[in-house]
Amino acid sequence: MNYRHAFHAGNFADVFKHAILLALLDALTAKDKPLCYFDTHAGRGTYGLDHAEAKKTGEWCDGIGRLFDDPDPPPSLSRYLDAIRTCNPDGTLRTYPGSPLLAAQALRANDRLILCETQDDEAVALRALFSGDTRVHVHQRDGYAALNALLPPPEKRGLVLIDPPFEAQEGEFAAIEAALTRAHTRWPKGVYAVWYPIKSLRTIAPFHRRLAAGPFEKVLIAELLVQPDDSPLRLNGCGVLIANPPWKIDATLASMLPALCNALAQSPAASQRLRWLRGE
Repeated sequence: MNYRHAFHAGNFADVFKHAILLALLDALTAKDKPLCYFDTHAGRGTYGLDHAEAKKTGEWCDGIGRLFDDPDPPPSLSRYLDAIRTCNPDGTLRTYPGSPLLAAQALRANDRLILCETQDDEAVALRALFSGDTRVHVHQRDGYAALNALLPPPEKRGLVLIDPPFEAQEGEFAAIEAALTRAHTRWPKGVYAVWYPIKSLRTIAPFHRRLAAGPFEKVLIAELLVQPDDSPLRLNGCGVLIANPPWKIDATLASMLPALCNALAQSPAASQRLRWLRGE
């Protein structure tokens, strides 16, 4: 079966990923010049937490469910939580926005979004969601191939989010590395953010080594483990690798990661780390 994010929307990995995504977009929109947001695995753009898929797993309860009704949230997460509340204006948590919708809300009238999705029903839902937004261009095609075809964007500035379902496990890392290498040749100054799952830190190490030796001069990683790294049979955490990170984003994330860890921990052994793979 094809991966369906509706089962996992709003879980701890989404909270982590989307809080970082908004921090990146805020850093980029601090400058007046227009930018392009490119999402290689966009999904349907919005998810109902009261739908059957989300109810079946209940994963959102240990994600956005822990934060949404907090009367005194950590200041470093207020930007993210404001974005989620915008999608739930009556104050009841029913809807969780995907990366495309969060990006569309964060970007300006002169910015542009390129959203890639291969699955038929997801692409149909994505087009319907943005039917009135002329900034948004939905492509039903492989996101990695689209990077090669559509970069560099006319705007010259922007962010690529690579957030695959990792159905191929280790093979997905190889695909990401190849895509980043090709993208760098076409758009060396673009900002690239890659989400990845962590079952065992040991299995992530080769990916880190290869990116540290890759074409980008600066590479930053942020990681969160909600469970100890002692079982390869579950999702213990996740990370975001940022190539060409915006100026001072490391300071922003250094404040945000401890708050995410405190809010989302599922074990006393939960942990977070922020480190440079290359540059500083």
